Amino acid sequence: MLARVGRRFLGPLFAVLGLMAGAAEAASLAPPADKPILTISGKIGAANKDDTAQFDRPMLEALGMETVETTTPWHSGVVKFEGVPIDKLMKEVEAQGQRVSVVALNDYASEIPIEDFTKYKVILALKRNGEYMPVRDKGPLFIIYPYDQNPELKNQTYYTRSVWQVARFIVK
Repeated sequence: MLARVGRRFLGPLFAVLGLMAGAAEAASLAPPADKPILTISGKIGAANKDDTAQFDRPMLEALGMETVETTTPWHSGVVKFEGVPIDKLMKEVEAQGQRVSVVALNDYASEIPIEDFTKYKVILALKRNGEYMPVRDKGPLFIIYPYDQNPELKNQTYYTRSVWQVARFIVK
């Protein structure tokens, strides 16, 4: 009788432990080969350094780059930005929150609803007009909304969400 009771409890327990081990494997990202330029923490399911997901430039580019051509309040004329769709980045780290606090190198921070990333096709730009952006000129990463595609984006709410010199995302 004891053996039957033990099997009844141990079988499901081992099954759950096996699923948890499989989930932990599936939730790991490859570590960056170069110096990380972006760290994502908070409510994420995939990590590669402690409880964070760190990305170097090649890792971000490997997620697939998209182009947004738009005017901005900070540049003259139409500017061509190339970067990673942030909704794709959120899927990569298995983000489970509702908002993202974006923190710049100088500690400026802005909160963005995660739904913005899909709704407006927001990118994390690495390039402007075909060139990587240096830190002294809003780089290495810049959140870009396609301002010209939707008139509602041309206001202070979305401009304050357009953080440049991005260093960290904290999923909340």
